[in-house]
Amino acid sequence: MPKTTANAPPKRYSCPTCGYIRTMTTFRIREAANLLGVSDDTLRRWADAGRVATISENGRLAIDGAALAQFAEELARSTDRPTPEPVIRESARNRFVGLVTNVVKDTVMAKVEMQSGPHRIVSLMSREAADELELKPGTLAVASVKSTNVVIEVPVQP
Repeated sequence: MPKTTANAPPKRYSCPTCGYIRTMTTFRIREAANLLGVSDDTLRRWADAGRVATISENGRLAIDGAALAQFAEELARSTDRPTPEPVIRESARNRFVGLVTNVVKDTVMAKVEMQSGPHRIVSLMSREAADELELKPGTLAVASVKSTNVVIEVPVQP
């Protein structure tokens, strides 16, 4: 299967029978490790130990975006959290880069869940916005937090 990195647009696969187009995003080990906040070597060790599923494309290890999102959730649940120190200064705007882990849509609204390192972020948005952003598990996205609003963005992929 062809590989798509986080820096390139997802490959499109179409069904010859119905014409349905599906996109698949994969991440190279370095990209996945960066998203998880660990070193490349740590992620390779986890892959060798069977903790995270990998695929081989042209002799290089890669991880399917949906599998990476699921692993990020599992990793966040299993990690001890340090007690936060009191905040002296904070910005009015914060951006969290992460992976979409779940999308639930009804006719009007969508609930989008993201995992950004140890942080789970949930955003409610219109279904139209979620559809336009093509959000699905494994999508690389940015949650922008300002006041009580969380906005999910998809970064430009050259």
